[in-house]
Amino acid sequence: MKLADLTITDFVRELASVSPAPGGGSVAALCAGLSAALCSMVARLTRGKEKYRADWQAMDNLIHQADPLMERFVELMDADTSAYRLVVDALRLPRETAEEQMVRKNAIESASRKAAEVPMETLKYTLRLAGFVKEAVAKGNVNCITDAGTAALLVRTAAYAAAYNVRINLSGITDTVFLENCRSEVRRIIFCIDDVIDAVEQHVDSLLKMAEG
Repeated sequence: MKLADLTITDFVRELASVSPAPGGGSVAALCAGLSAALCSMVARLTRGKEKYRADWQAMDNLIHQADPLMERFVELMDADTSAYRLVVDALRLPRETAEEQMVRKNAIESASRKAAEVPMETLKYTLRLAGFVKEAVAKGNVNCITDAGTAALLVRTAAYAAAYNVRINLSGITDTVFLENCRSEVRRIIFCIDDVIDAVEQHVDSLLKMAEG
């Protein structure tokens, strides 16, 4: 059964179990999916409100982009778990003979690459999502500011969690070009995420202070 088909209670219990998968990578994708869902919600609660007429088209565009991204993040929850299980299977291969050792080494390399690529995809999509969050905060219904703010917190969490899961899986890879490309991309995206979300959080905080009087 897919993780997305589980009830929230069953998913949380599975996460808490002795099984190492699902784990942090799936949670990263889930956090990103929740962030995208909140962006869509804010957009839907803004579109059609006369006060925000000037931004109706922007909100339509946001919905049409955030909805499919949300679905992709849900898919990445299962993809991450599947990729990790490939690593576990590779580590369990026999290594008594030189031939077995070589087969096992190659299997670990291949599985580790896949296990790094999945959270890297999550990470790359969070950068796109951060732009949606920024728009939801800037143009969305002010009554939804805490929802948009929560989306901001979630996308940063998702990005950092995905980055952790990329980095940990690089330990099983010897391809130096692949390693440097991954490390460089992780650094770039995290820097961009922080830049966007820092500004978003400041804006959210300023609006909340105004609301508090």
